[in-house]
Amino acid sequence: MGYGLLAGAIVAEILATTSMKYSDGFTRLWPSVITGVGYVVAFALLAQALKTLQVGTAYAIWSGAGTAAVAALGVLFLGETLSLAKIAGIVLIIAGVVVLNLGGAH
Repeated sequence: MGYGLLAGAIVAEILATTSMKYSDGFTRLWPSVITGVGYVVAFALLAQALKTLQVGTAYAIWSGAGTAAVAALGVLFLGETLSLAKIAGIVLIIAGVVVLNLGGAH
């Protein structure tokens, strides 16, 4: 149950962050509304997930997965460049999340 809530929090955070790009500095109504609602949903779901998951592990997964996904969406759909440094950063984020998960499994 906790990981399902966490997955929902990740999706909401990705939607909110992507919408923020389209809000044009919060000058466009609907992308701004989606950003606000998305973050409220993301934090609400994360808070519920933390009832059963360790905070360090859950936050690492939430922030790491969100960061990696938004970076990938930027490259795939928003015309952002893909560099070796960006790839290395995403790999390091994923590696960090894996290490935190392995460290919490006792």
